[in-house]
Amino acid sequence: MLIDPTTLKLDMEPRVLAALREDINGGDVSTNAVLPEPKPGTAKLFAKQAGIIAGLQVFTLTFQLLDPSIEVATQVSDGDRVADGDLLATVTGDLRAILSAERTALNYLQRMSGVATLTRQLVDMLADTGITLVDTRKTTPNQRVFDKYAVRVGGATNHRYNLSDGVLLKDNHIAAAGGVAPAIAAARAYAPFVRKIEVETEQLDQVQQAVDAGADIIMLDNMDVPTMAKAIEIIGGRAAIEISGNVTAERVAELRGLDVDYISSGALTHSAGILDLSLKIK
Repeated sequence: MLIDPTTLKLDMEPRVLAALREDINGGDVSTNAVLPEPKPGTAKLFAKQAGIIAGLQVFTLTFQLLDPSIEVATQVSDGDRVADGDLLATVTGDLRAILSAERTALNYLQRMSGVATLTRQLVDMLADTGITLVDTRKTTPNQRVFDKYAVRVGGATNHRYNLSDGVLLKDNHIAAAGGVAPAIAAARAYAPFVRKIEVETEQLDQVQQAVDAGADIIMLDNMDVPTMAKAIEIIGGRAAIEISGNVTAERVAELRGLDVDYISSGALTHSAGILDLSLKIK
């Protein structure tokens, strides 16, 4: 399942509400102390470093769930590259709601923009190779829709959204089934015919077994480059090929020359930093 703006919209409200409840479960005592009554005002969102913006829809919703009358005027769009000091958005409304929602809104926007920024870096490194960069299920629990949306904004695509989204036979599935061939045979018998079957391999003999058993996609997991080159020869175009395992920006440089279809990187979502942003009341 690919996470686009519509999918995000359908899924984000209960998660953002839960995040707000986590942060304001007994009232915002700081804001209530200094602003006992409504007070109109404006806050401006600035970038404090260069990067790719992702999550403006979530940023806006966070304020409007506390106060639907709050207006957020954005000067950029998801996917835009921003520079240190750029004005990104203006938030107008009751300052009490703005102050109470500020941290939660920034947490989402900074996190999602950090994922998009790292993703764009790796996508740019793979430009003109024909290799598609994809994410993994190594996401923050209960925040997967945001992580995977940010990956799309960064220019990569989504692998499986969850365990119901596709067949991927990993090392433990293969061990439990008694080998590559029986695992693939069981998947063929169980899964709907429209599902492709992907198999994770760690050794060349497993690659050969996966080819012989008719796997649709073969993942080369944690192999060095010479071993992957041999695996690609064994596969010989009979299956799509995905590279996985410790895929960082440094490693992408040595992988870009291989004749493969996909590179998956858990680092996009489990190791991305934040993009530094600041919301200032004027």
